[in-house]
Amino acid sequence: MSRIFGALKGALSGLLSTLSKILSTGYVFTWDFGLTFINLVTPNKKSRIGTLSDGESLWPPYVPPQEGDSRCSCPALNAMANHGILPHDGRNIKFTELSKLIHETYNFAPSFCYFVPNYAADFLGRDYKTDTMDLNDLDVHNCIEHDASLTRWDAKKSPDQSKPALELVHALLANATGDGGKTLTVEDLSRFTAIRRAHSKATNGQFTLSSNSKFFGSSNSGTLVLFFGGKVDDLKIFLTEERLPERWESTVRSRTGMTMALFNITAAKIESGIAGAKTHVE
Repeated sequence: MSRIFGALKGALSGLLSTLSKILSTGYVFTWDFGLTFINLVTPNKKSRIGTLSDGESLWPPYVPPQEGDSRCSCPALNAMANHGILPHDGRNIKFTELSKLIHETYNFAPSFCYFVPNYAADFLGRDYKTDTMDLNDLDVHNCIEHDASLTRWDAKKSPDQSKPALELVHALLANATGDGGKTLTVEDLSRFTAIRRAHSKATNGQFTLSSNSKFFGSSNSGTLVLFFGGKVDDLKIFLTEERLPERWESTVRSRTGMTMALFNITAAKIESGIAGAKTHVE
């Protein structure tokens, strides 16, 4: 009898957990659509660049990672740590603080800034409200880190995902076609992603890429055009050094920031363009 009650208790606990996640996700997406509407009816934020004096930077000083510092496969988070926006050692970061600082640095909407760190806390088996993480904790394969990245070799070839694969980054930027090669476009990202996936599938005997990982990849690519305007000069600094250019600020100026609803439109465009893209560089 005790086994039956134990099984029922476990099933009920699982059901309540699933229901809680469904309700939480529904709340976040409702919140996100509300923020999207606010952005449509309110003026954009003013640029802060005009308030700077000559040689002044918007960002704390850049310090490359030191031995023992924790970094991960995400250039955006690594850059925040390298500038001391996150703890420079990349350790003991509160999920709640991460949400706040992502919003302040890149102008992602609060809904997005809650959803992704909460997703990370969930796959790490931690509590979003009370627990912490190190940056390298995020590199659980096929959660956020995935094969066929545009800036990292697959984990099979390069188990340490904390450092960019410079050969890949340079190849990505060399494939820019916008403004005479000065700007990456959505089409460029689709084409280069197709090349990476084909190469990874052909050379990695352990290659996996779920639908979820595909969309994460296209979402990550979308940040390059949405938050950096696709500018190759800025992206070279950001992707090779994982540093924020001194006079850079997010090109997203909407009042509440880039919502998931609008962000996913660009990700969907990148993903939909991959199927028809050529998988070799001419």
